[in-house]
Formats: sequence, structure tokens, C-alpha cells
Amino acid sequence: MNKSAGVLLGIVVAIGAISAGGAWYTGTKLEGVLNASVADANKELQAALVGSNGTASLELVSLERGVFSSTAHYRLKGEGEMFGEAPVELLFVDRVEHGPLPFSRLASLKWLPVMATNHFELEKTSTTEKWFAAANGQSPVKGVVNIGYDNSTNGTFELLPLEVALDDKSSLKFSGLNMDIAASAEAKKVKADGYMDSLKLTTVSEDQAPVTVEMNGLTVASNLVKSTYGYYTGENTVELTSSKTTFGPKQSVVGVNKFEMKNQTEESGTSASGRADYKIGEVSFNGKTVGSAQMAMSLKNLDIPSTMSLMEIYQTKLQPYEQAAAKAAAAGEPAPELNLTPEEEKQVKAGLEKLLAAGPQFALENLSFNSANGESRANLVLDLTKPASMDLPPDQLVRQLIALLDINIKVSKPMLVDLLSIQAQADGQTDAKTIVDQATATSDMFSSMAVGTQLAKLEGSDVVTKLHYANNQVEFNGQKMTVEQFVGFVMGKLGGAGQVQ
Repeated sequence: MNKSAGVLLGIVVAIGAISAGGAWYTGTKLEGVLNASVADANKELQAALVGSNGTASLELVSLERGVFSSTAHYRLKGEGEMFGEAPVELLFVDRVEHGPLPFSRLASLKWLPVMATNHFELEKTSTTEKWFAAANGQSPVKGVVNIGYDNSTNGTFELLPLEVALDDKSSLKFSGLNMDIAASAEAKKVKADGYMDSLKLTTVSEDQAPVTVEMNGLTVASNLVKSTYGYYTGENTVELTSSKTTFGPKQSVVGVNKFEMKNQTEESGTSASGRADYKIGEVSFNGKTVGSAQMAMSLKNLDIPSTMSLMEIYQTKLQPYEQAAAKAAAAGEPAPELNLTPEEEKQVKAGLEKLLAAGPQFALENLSFNSANGESRANLVLDLTKPASMDLPPDQLVRQLIALLDINIKVSKPMLVDLLSIQAQADGQTDAKTIVDQATATSDMFSSMAVGTQLAKLEGSDVVTKLHYANNQVEFNGQKMTVEQFVGFVMGKLGGAGQVQ
């Protein structure tokens, strides 16, 4: 053996010895690491299901330790209304390769040492056997997770392609979903990216008409950071290249192209804020373009401690009450009484006062629809503030609660004509001139009624309504008045409209 070969052999033997010793050490520490991971997962499950009618928990059932690898078994349980009438139980098996150099990573030329590499998948049970059959006998859920020595994780999650008959009238064809996931220790930072190529669901409606829903090109992405209060802030994105829904006796087709949803949340001290943006690049009906749509909402100055205090009351009192009331209604019995202790009433009052003192603001920044010939748009801003007392009469309380209310609505008459024309075509009308004439007449009638009641103004080809309220003063379509005058004005106009009808 020459000198170079001897050195190489020595390196290989050294690596093997270090790896074997590290694998043995990892095996002795593995159970503690897995139990800690399960505990963290249960905390996240509990937080994720706050406000829902259901609970979920993860359990480490068993761990069979070896020198280079171990096998763990987990049970995931879900109970409550959101999981159906009976509890749901899923079993997972996890083949754990011990670090620092798991063979699967060496084989894929990944040399960075890790504590363990987990290969998990759903186990076949009486609950999941149909899911396995739909995936050609394979486990339909599987993944690989690497655990670093700093307790960070990264890996992949996979839902296998499925083709299954859900019942004698429904079927599902699914291309599968792949996700890459990474998290720092204790999941303080989480990133996820996933993609689905296609999904097709075929079923029937209540009137037995065929219904088909198709989606193509779904992308999801998250970049989140755990806040000091335990929830996640950051960005979530969902994008869908196209979708198509076919329904009704005439098998009408509604298409949506280039759907995008983005939401973002931030935390500053004890205050939280967030916004959500939705966009649809194109809406079509029976192959004809209808238009595009957008919506943007925001929430600012939300006091976190008071919100969490109120959420605690909701979970412990209001949610059980809602469930009990629903059961009583189903049984034809009177609803139970909601009883709060003096301490709980004090907690609710203090929480509301602190929440309002922060000056929360909700805004519908943009709700718009564009057709070929026009755009309709609405926006709203609502600022709340703490009243002098929470025990004021309702009318005075509402006035003091609202620091500002601003509403702007614009309805485009040409856009209405476009939508009404498409509706007429869907109803089977074919004469182009008749369709346009009828749509125009209906649009003009709507405009005349809105302007005639003085609840709107006509600006060019747009029907417009503007309302601004602050300091007990209302400005409505350019007219200034008190709240009492405004209420009387609106009631008088609505009453007159009802008499006309």
C-alpha cells in the first residue's frame, strides 16, 4: 500500500470511528430531543386551534433505539366539531438515522454534521387504508427532517399524488404537494415553500347537477418569526395560476386566473398590526372575460395583552357556551344562560377599555372590480377610541366609541352594463342589441333610484356615496349635519323609497 492510500484509509477509518461514536451518543440523547419536539408541537397545535371547535395533540408512543438508527412511533389525535362526529387518530412511523453523519446524507453528498435525520411517513390503519389505496399502496404522507445540533430543523414534506372515488358520485384527482420547511431552535423562525401542480374534484350538487372544480399551479410560502407573546408574525403568500368551476344544469363555467393572496403581520412593543391583499387577474364566465378584482384590508394599533385577555375569556366561557347553546338548539331545548363571575366581568371590562384606549383602526383600503368599460370601488376607515364610560346608554356609547368613520363608494354604470350583459347571455339571450339595451336600462334605473333618494350622487357615469363622521358631526355627500339629523335624513329617505315601492 502506498503512502497516499494509507493516509486515505486512515481518514476513512477515523471518520467511521467518529461517526460510530457520535451515533451512539445521539442514540442516548434522542428520546429527550424527541419528547421536547413533541412538547413544542403540542404548544403550536394548541395555539393554532384557538377559537376553533376542536383540539389536537401529538404523542410519542414508542422508541426503539439502536446504535446507528432508531424507530419512533407517534400518534396524532384530533377531537371536536372541526374533525367530525368521531375523534380522528393518525399513526406515524419515523426511522431516525443518528448523526453526526447519517448515511442518507453522505449518499447525497451532504457533509454538514447533524444530530439526526428523520424519515417519517403515515402508517396504514383502518382509518387511512383508502388513502393508501388511492396512492397505489404507498404511504400518502411522508417527509424527511434533519435536526441540527443547535436544535434547528430543515427538511421536506410530501403529499403523494392521489386518484380516488370519494363515493359513487364524487372523485378526486390530486397531483401531489411538495414543501420545503426550515425552522430555528424552538421554531422561533419558520420558513416554508410549497407547490401543487393540479387538483380536480368531481361531484354533484343538491339538484344532482354535475360539479367540477379544477385548480392548477398552487404556490404557498411563509416567512415567520415567533413574537414575544408566542404567536407568529411575518408574511404568508398563496398564489394560484388558474381555477375553473363547472356547475348547474347548463354546465356554466366560472374561471379565475392569477389569484394572489398576501398577508403580513407585525409587532411593535405591545401593539400589533397587519394587512391582507387579494388580487384576481381575470374572472371569466363561459370563456368570456368578466373583469378583475382586488381587495386590501388592514388593522392597526391592536393592543396585544388586552386582546389575549379577552381571548382567554372567549376560550374558557364563550366557546363552551356556544357549543352548549348549539346542542340545546339541536335538541329543541332552551339555550343555557351565560354566567360570568365578577372577576371575569372585571377582566372583560378592563380588557375592552385597554383595547379601545390603544385606538385600534380597521380599514377596507380597497374593494374594487374592473370590467372592460369601468371600475367600481369602495373603501372604509373606522377608528375606535375609549369612551368616557362603558356604562353609557347605547346611542351615546356608540358615538364615543367611534372616533372616525369614513366611507366612499363608487359604482360605475358602464361596469354594471358589462356585468348585466354577461348575466343575460348566461340566461340564454342571444340578440346583442337587446342584451345591451336591457342592461343599459337596468343600469339607468339603478342610478335614478340611488340619486332620487339623495343617498347617492351622479358624477359623470359613476354613482357615488361619501360619508365622513368625526366629533359628532356627519358630512354626507357634501352636506354637513349632526348625527340626529343624519339618522332622520336616512330614515326619511328609506321610508319614502318604501312607499314608492
